[in-house]
Amino acid sequence: MAAAVRDDSPHIPVLLDSILDVCAPIEGIWVDGTFGAGGYARGLLEAGADRVIGIDRDPMVFEMAAVWATDYGDRLRLVEGTFSDLDTLAGEPLDGVVLDLGVSSMQLDTATRGFSFMADGPLDMRMSQSGTSAADLVAEASEAMLADILYHYGEERAARRVARAIVKMRSDTPIKTTGALVQVIESVLPRPKPGQSHPATRTFQALRIAVNDEFGQLVQGLEAAERALKAGGWLAVVSFHSLEDRVVKRFFQARGQTRAGSRYQPEQAMEAARFTSKNKGIPPSDAEVQRNPRARSAKLRVGRRTDAPAGPVDRRTLGLPKLVEVA
Repeated sequence: MAAAVRDDSPHIPVLLDSILDVCAPIEGIWVDGTFGAGGYARGLLEAGADRVIGIDRDPMVFEMAAVWATDYGDRLRLVEGTFSDLDTLAGEPLDGVVLDLGVSSMQLDTATRGFSFMADGPLDMRMSQSGTSAADLVAEASEAMLADILYHYGEERAARRVARAIVKMRSDTPIKTTGALVQVIESVLPRPKPGQSHPATRTFQALRIAVNDEFGQLVQGLEAAERALKAGGWLAVVSFHSLEDRVVKRFFQARGQTRAGSRYQPEQAMEAARFTSKNKGIPPSDAEVQRNPRARSAKLRVGRRTDAPAGPVDRRTLGLPKLVEVA
């Protein structure tokens, strides 16, 4: 079932058709927990959802949506907040939840947001446009903390070298722009060979994750979805790097246990499965990657809620980066 998403959207929703196919028929009340440009919300509404609640922590997305959101009347409700609180923000049982993790294309393409190393702009990276920025983090974190962030969140093998260079540079000149940070990184890392990613890729990913507490938000969002979904409701999560995908995969594995214990934890009392899932990630098709290069690294995982009551998750089983401590 393909979705009729308008061409005026600055963001192409990744793996949308796969979500609609796996979760068909689309009906009832859904949450688009990472509303962005509204691609998933529109797709769900066009596919048959009765109502969609769009949640996002970036106030800019609601200004952009004002030109088209009223076309759907009361079928679309927009709420500013984080998907970690989606059960509270929705305020009613749900038939489905969609989460598209990471940064959106429109955020990457806006230089003043500071997410991209491809264009010079303020070193910001705040999805909510409030709180500690990447420039604050780069200016204030210790060398050891910076190295930990780059290694655990960005899987940057030269984390200590980059952190040392940042601290050395900031002692002379504050690093306030994306261009300045790129220059620091390029000064200590070799030029990429053909086909390799830009040397700043992992550092920018790591800082963005730290600034926005993305792993903390992810775990809390998965738990909130479990609480909010009706029996038979769908949870669809699109991730863009292996660290996110590992957490989502292990969440579905942990919540799909039908007997006591698992290889990640000691024997426990028997608990009913909260989700049914094949735990096999769905990649984009070659045609989708050709149409939307952003989809290349994406992976979709889908679980279906059972009638077992929601319960606490042992977060030690989720493969979270060591730096993360989710309360």
